[in-house]
Amino acid sequence: MTRSTTFKASIFAGLLAAFGTSAHAADLTVGANIGNVPWEFEDASGKVTGFEVDLVNEIAKRLGKTVEFVNTPFNGLFPAVQSGRINMAISSITITEKRLESVSFAQPYYDSDQSLTVTAASGIMGLKDMGEKVVGVDTGSTGDMWAEANKGEYKLGEIRRFEGLQPAMLDLVAGRIDGYISDIPALLYYAKDKPELKVVERIPTGEKYSIMFNKDDPLATEVNAVITTLKQEGFIAQLHETWFGAKAEDTTSTVTVLDMPKGK
Repeated sequence: MTRSTTFKASIFAGLLAAFGTSAHAADLTVGANIGNVPWEFEDASGKVTGFEVDLVNEIAKRLGKTVEFVNTPFNGLFPAVQSGRINMAISSITITEKRLESVSFAQPYYDSDQSLTVTAASGIMGLKDMGEKVVGVDTGSTGDMWAEANKGEYKLGEIRRFEGLQPAMLDLVAGRIDGYISDIPALLYYAKDKPELKVVERIPTGEKYSIMFNKDDPLATEVNAVITTLKQEGFIAQLHETWFGAKAEDTTSTVTVLDMPKGK
């Protein structure tokens, strides 16, 4: 391609970016904390992929809608759905009574707990060894809430907050934090090929993940119905096998059809 042709092509691409997006905006805008493996992250080619990305793409297909993923820090997902800037949000978001006061969720599709991850060289074997140590959490996450609530019991030192797993892992490996408390499936997936990291303790919290919507948005009911169908067809169970390399247990929300959660 000649330089002049390249220049013309770049102008055309710029015009498409400026004007084409609004003319052909996606039907569903989905907020996601990209980098949250294995739920939503970029593969080697830069394509957004992951368990929840696959799930949302299939839901959109069943609804006959197009979808666009918008990279959003975890804590920013809540005001983004409430203000209507996005239609829905994913990022291994735990359903809680407190959150149900201001947002809605479809039925859950994954059961989880928190976990403590440390470096293999640290010698830390569990929470009992975290006294006066610096612990990392994701801002506004259930890990953040757990650490705050249990800081006194385990004599945790400073709680340092991060916007996602990657920056926390950089600080952990560099020794700037001593441990990282976050969702166990993400950490097991992340650490499986990194011998320098160890998930040393599961922290039972009985969490369930789902897609989040603005309070009482009718879209939540539509998506919930599709999730029921996808569970009945075994689609979500197959996603579990694809991303975690293990069969989902029949008693979990990955397989069992459940009601939409309702706040008190």
